[in-house]
Amino acid sequence: MTVFDDLVGQAQATAVLSRAAAAGAEAVAGGRGAGMTHAWLFTGPPGSGREEAARAFAAALLCPDGGCGHCDQCHQVMIGSHPDLEAVRPQGLSYSVKQTRELILRAAGAPTQGRWRVILFEDADRATESAANALLKAIEEPPPRTVWLLCSPSPDDLMITIRSRCRVVTLATPSTEAVAHVLATRDSVPHDMARFAARASQGHISRARRLALDEGVRRRREAVLAIPPSLTGVGECVSAAERLVKTAEEEAGVATAALNETETSELRKIYGEGSSGKGLNRGLVRGGAGALKELEDRQKSRATRIKRDSLDEALLELVAYYRDVLAMQFGASVELANDDHRFELDRLAQSSTPEETLRRIDTIMRCRERLEANVNPQIAVEAMMLGLRRP
Repeated sequence: MTVFDDLVGQAQATAVLSRAAAAGAEAVAGGRGAGMTHAWLFTGPPGSGREEAARAFAAALLCPDGGCGHCDQCHQVMIGSHPDLEAVRPQGLSYSVKQTRELILRAAGAPTQGRWRVILFEDADRATESAANALLKAIEEPPPRTVWLLCSPSPDDLMITIRSRCRVVTLATPSTEAVAHVLATRDSVPHDMARFAARASQGHISRARRLALDEGVRRRREAVLAIPPSLTGVGECVSAAERLVKTAEEEAGVATAALNETETSELRKIYGEGSSGKGLNRGLVRGGAGALKELEDRQKSRATRIKRDSLDEALLELVAYYRDVLAMQFGASVELANDDHRFELDRLAQSSTPEETLRRIDTIMRCRERLEANVNPQIAVEAMMLGLRRP
């Protein structure tokens, strides 16, 4: 068993990465290392396992046996504690130039264990334009033995000058059978539930796992899928939008509350809280207040990102719903993501035209674009609901 065995349905990518890891070991030993490069870009649709593939590749580079999957090096990479691995995941809406410059400084250090210094940058597409320019300079002139692993849904999400300097690894959406097998064998999910979760998630592995193991996630999915038949009037559209946005806000609050409290408490201790009131005041005057304000801004940005991600997940559920309607209208012999709602799908397919279904899908995608452009979520979702009622 190797670290690449956990990549579901990615045989082609696994072969490329295995050969590159072998070339990397050759380079470490003083050879040419043909096939190994200093910058990689992992792309693929949501749920395809971009970050998992990048982390497995990092383990293969740092492991003396090319990613055996059972040594201390592999274990440390997988849990994120390896000293030569710097893993970054933007928590907020974007990744600033200041954060990028700090990352580049950390990346400049030599590997402590003599192999590689690996920088795993998840969601690299969230880097601002200034941050991307700073990142470009680091990729153009990397320190010896430093490897950048960037992750992004699409190569087009990054500056062309960055992606042109990276070797691109494109991941595919795993099949329903592959995802169901993983759930059944690794998570002990009953076969019927594994099959349902794999189909409903459309190959999104982490989403399938949450669907299979969390009843709350299944309830939220049912609430989203109940929206199309409920849009019988303007009032119902506004109510549906309010429920969707409120649910996203509640999820963001639950996800961030405990973490925010811990971060704020730790920062206050650094600036003197607990020693004396005067110590705290002096600390805050000397920079603590500014640090606290910066932390609060990051926390708000993180909450907004989680809220957007939650909303986007619901919108993609709706896209899948109408995609199933369109498939039924054309009589396409494809697997329906929402086969458990076949009766409602068939009724909508019979009462509307393919053109109307396509316009509804366009309405949802337009809402996603508006949310990404920072349009007020309530307004954007209300407009979408009205569009779904009358495309």
